Amino acid sequence: MAQDVLCEVSSCVHNINAQNKCGASQIYVVNNKERNASNSEETDCKTFEPAGH
Repeated sequence: MAQDVLCEVSSCVHNINAQNKCGASQIYVVNNKERNASNSEETDCKTFEPAGH
């Protein structure tokens, strides 16, 4: 299993400041289409939560 999950979404509450790492205890990624993804653009991170809310 991955030890470090990189993330550039600075507006996410799980983003560890200045390190571009995700600090969430679990990551949930889904297809954003009705079929299986064939590239990263066809996926979405459901772990995202806006910072400051």
